[in-house]
Amino acid sequence: MGGARSSDDLKLREAILRFIGDCADWDRSADMTYLTAARALIDAAHRQETPLVVDPFAGGGSIPLEALRLGCDVYASDLNPVACLILKTMLEDVPRHGPGLAEKVRAAGAEIRAAAERELGRFYPPDPDGARPIAYLWARTVRCEASDCGAEIPLARSFWLATKQNRQRALRYHVERPKDAVPRLRFEAFEPVDESEVPHGTVSRATAVCACCNKPLGPDRVRTQLRAQHGGADVVFDEDGRRVGGATLLAVISLRESKVGRQYRAAVTADYDTVCAAHRAMTDRLSQTSLGSARIASEPLPPEGTLGFRVQKYGMLTWGDLFNVRQKLLLSCFANRNAAIDDAATRDGLALAFSRCAEQSSSLVRWRNSVEAVAGTFGRQALPIMWDFVEIAPLQGEASGYPAAVEWVCEAIDRLAAGGDAAQVYQADARSTPLHPGSAGVWFTDPPYYDAIPYSDLSDYFFVWLKRALPGHPLLRDTTDPSNPLTPKTGEIVQDETKSDGNRPKDRAFFEHAMGQAFAEGRRVTRDDGIGSVVFAHKTTEGWEALLSGLIQGGWTITASWPIATERPGRLRAKDSAALATSVHLVCRPREGHSIGDWGEVLRELPGRVAIWMERLQAEDVRGADLVFACIGPALEIFSRYERVETPDGTRIPLADYLGKVWEVVGRAALEQILGTEEARARNGLAGVLEEDARLTALFLWTLQSEFKGSRAAATDDDDANADAPDNEDDLSPRPSRGYTLSYDVVRRFAQPLGIHLDAWTDRIIETRKGTVRLLPVAERAHQLFGADDVSAIATAIERDRKRAAQLDLFPEPEPPPRLRIGGRARPRPAKPYAGQATTLDRVHAAMLLQRGGRANALRALLLAEAERGRDFARLANALSALYPRESEEKRLLDAMLLAMPR
Repeated sequence: MGGARSSDDLKLREAILRFIGDCADWDRSADMTYLTAARALIDAAHRQETPLVVDPFAGGGSIPLEALRLGCDVYASDLNPVACLILKTMLEDVPRHGPGLAEKVRAAGAEIRAAAERELGRFYPPDPDGARPIAYLWARTVRCEASDCGAEIPLARSFWLATKQNRQRALRYHVERPKDAVPRLRFEAFEPVDESEVPHGTVSRATAVCACCNKPLGPDRVRTQLRAQHGGADVVFDEDGRRVGGATLLAVISLRESKVGRQYRAAVTADYDTVCAAHRAMTDRLSQTSLGSARIASEPLPPEGTLGFRVQKYGMLTWGDLFNVRQKLLLSCFANRNAAIDDAATRDGLALAFSRCAEQSSSLVRWRNSVEAVAGTFGRQALPIMWDFVEIAPLQGEASGYPAAVEWVCEAIDRLAAGGDAAQVYQADARSTPLHPGSAGVWFTDPPYYDAIPYSDLSDYFFVWLKRALPGHPLLRDTTDPSNPLTPKTGEIVQDETKSDGNRPKDRAFFEHAMGQAFAEGRRVTRDDGIGSVVFAHKTTEGWEALLSGLIQGGWTITASWPIATERPGRLRAKDSAALATSVHLVCRPREGHSIGDWGEVLRELPGRVAIWMERLQAEDVRGADLVFACIGPALEIFSRYERVETPDGTRIPLADYLGKVWEVVGRAALEQILGTEEARARNGLAGVLEEDARLTALFLWTLQSEFKGSRAAATDDDDANADAPDNEDDLSPRPSRGYTLSYDVVRRFAQPLGIHLDAWTDRIIETRKGTVRLLPVAERAHQLFGADDVSAIATAIERDRKRAAQLDLFPEPEPPPRLRIGGRARPRPAKPYAGQATTLDRVHAAMLLQRGGRANALRALLLAEAERGRDFARLANALSALYPRESEEKRLLDAMLLAMPR
């Protein structure tokens, strides 16, 4: 009877988990069949009282929204006014007003568009042939400072306009050299037959090259000239309305009824006449004392050096400097019209549509020539310079215009209208919430991560326009400093040394202390039988230590951690090796009592717990770094069930020491899986274990598996993290992969407990730079392995004397061969392991290079010698083949080489 009941319980559990997975599908988010069933399950589990879900870092509101859809009571708060406005509309207004709110927003939006068309439509006129411009491609300009030139340099990353396979358009220029005047460029749009017909861009990494004399203008001079233009987004006209400097119009993008697709043409005088008219209209508007300069977003940008901001060095010092005059004129018109709406919910909803349009209407917007569309201001959570930019015609109905933004918000309202009751939304500090102790059943949040994102500074982009569109709104203010014209900064939990909390800089210590207070506050408001969950998607292990310490000290016991694929595979953050392919959800329970754990018992329990979870996670296709961090939660249940852990003599064990043991256990288990059970002998220092460089390479690639699985993002182009060159996905020329990268901290965590000396392998198989470790591609090791002779010379030597043991010719022992330079360039370094010796990894790489060079005879001789030597070579080669991503050159070489191995 008991066995049958257990079987039934297991089937019920599996059915519920399957239902949860199905219900989580976004396509079913508004499916009332699933929502009704989910709400019934929650009601059945909580007969006495509907659970209250609390999120004190609610941001855009995804967590409280899901809780609301499931019928829970919800408390959502954030310190940021922009986030609070989104939360209010989504969690309060939509549930209260239902689908009718969308119709009101559509109607009011149509009226605003019509009014703006009447007022400003003349600044976006159709072409004489009836074509309708939808966007304008601009370039900032500087002057060539060569003594015999002085030409204007349009700063363009690329002159491609469209790069689709069956539709290619570009710009080319002709240099005109009028008598008694500086040279100038005349552009034309054309359809290239070959890529070589398209001229190269004129700027890279803030260095400009004059198209008239081919002389460079260095970054300092480029920045100095742009500073004089306040960023250079505006055209400079003389008194007669002739352009004399500033931004130059490269092309106009339009639609024509008689033709399919976007049409491109070069700028004409009439285009500048329209822009000049907008300048005069803005001058007239500013002369009206009732409006004044406040209508052009004159609030200051954060100081230079603020996280993610690079535009200040180019003269953009106010938020208004990010927009050209025509953009500011139109956004001011939208804001004024929005402010005049009577109904509060409609006004707020339409303000969000206005914000979406504003995000597409700055001088930091680029043209995506691969899809012929606009990429918004925030391609990533930063504000880098954009040399050439796109100005949309926002009154038109294309995807980037105001009508499309209104419809986007209305569709969201329609979809969200299936939610439950309204939530409680507050503008509040996560360290001090207006909730009673023990009132929350679930405390669930996605907190900020150190210096990852400057939330408040970035949100000011929207705030400066929202407060004009919603004057006097109770949420759009700094509750602690009424004189602050921007979003709150003092109470924000962020690591940014350019700011202070009023008493000290917001350094790392401030952030960790503040997060600890937030976690303690979460424990205070959560019931003793409640549950907590903290989302974490950062791979810096110090960050994990501080986060986990804060949770433990705040009174939580960590019981599990689950990696969930919440991130878009192609997201830009994936190109940073500190980003996880999944978000790890740490599951916590309120800790009871004040027990003390024994360090020895904790360590004895650790390996078994990690082994169980590694097997379980791998069965669910969780790999690499995601697996490592997902194991931390279950491992921490052992440690965090105690208020503190001590040795027999009473010494308190810090969390960092325990996490070091976790990394060691995971690393050893990974090596045993990758390289075979013989690696277990390393625990006792026995012979037969592959050398350090093989273990380091294997662990390195194993850790990157989560990124290999999701995309090719782990491959880096070694762009030097250049802030002045924003990610350009439209670049036609492929950039070669130069290895794979991991945070130095992650590599160190694995290496140290396993006895791997990173310094010994620097410049041999790895390169360490700016906190990042790069695994050298095999192609970069040719000179290091073979010295002055290249692969061809070595192969010829082997083939010339095939009767000799090829292994002895290339890799004799114990003395290093004349041609071998294992160990890289000479420099003093103490006790270098395997100095002057060829390791198994070196020999595998040498064989791969022979394969790459097409030297089949030499390769066969080398592989025969390795087969006679033992099985380590084949074991390592097979392991590496399984670890490298499918499309990599290394895997191709390894697989081809393994086919040639003697049987």
